[in-house]
Amino acid sequence: MVETLAPDRPGRLAPYRAVLASRLRAQRAYPVSFATDLFSAFLIGLVEFAEMWVIFRNVPHLGGLDLNAMLLLFGLSNTAFAVADMLVGHADTLPTYIRMGKLDAFYLRPQPLLLQLMTSDIALRRVARIAVAATVLGFGIARNDIDWTPAHLTLITLTLASGIAIFAGLFVCAAGLQFFLIDGSELTNAFTYGGSYASMQPASVFPTPMKLVFGFLIPVAFTSYLPAVALLGLPGPDLLPNWLAWASPLAASWVWIAALYLWRQGTRHYQGGGG
Repeated sequence: MVETLAPDRPGRLAPYRAVLASRLRAQRAYPVSFATDLFSAFLIGLVEFAEMWVIFRNVPHLGGLDLNAMLLLFGLSNTAFAVADMLVGHADTLPTYIRMGKLDAFYLRPQPLLLQLMTSDIALRRVARIAVAATVLGFGIARNDIDWTPAHLTLITLTLASGIAIFAGLFVCAAGLQFFLIDGSELTNAFTYGGSYASMQPASVFPTPMKLVFGFLIPVAFTSYLPAVALLGLPGPDLLPNWLAWASPLAASWVWIAALYLWRQGTRHYQGGGG
């Protein structure tokens, strides 16, 4: 059985590559519109950074972090979120697919529904936001006195990979809930985009209930705050000691277990667009 399936494996990804290639060509077909979208995404990234910069320029230390530490915190958080948003963020369109009956067409194709949704589109404009976040991360790495041991290099690599997985999993969780909520995107955005905003804050200033929520239930603290304090040699607050930064793959696993469960329950609940 394995021998007969092996030759077909490269071809299984061909439909996804074809769809993504057509989406990318369509976005580049109108240069002015594409440039406007890129500039808008760039401004969004700058505004988010400016908000954090203004806070830390007026408050020298917040939650044990200074301006240089904030650069590292913001860079880790926004880089992971921006990449996940580009790859999976279009799952926000699922309510529209459901209402218009477009999701039914996905069921007619011999590919997994979730993989079809994840590869149904990709927004190139989000590259600009990734560029802003990666630039800030570069400044954060340069301006902080970090002893770049092999352990620290491993930690930052693990953090970025796990952070992308965590935010991507949150988008899939939100998509799974849309089968039940339909018009509840504002509610789920509180956990996806709200989680991104929470990850840019020093978790040490959160009250205990918020530390539990954003540290373990929606574990965005693992995407930036915990790795930042670990890289800077800071102890971290109660409930969130710095050694937890190494548990980011476990946090990503927890998010994806929840995501796949919600997705499975949602697809079982779905009865069709009704059109």
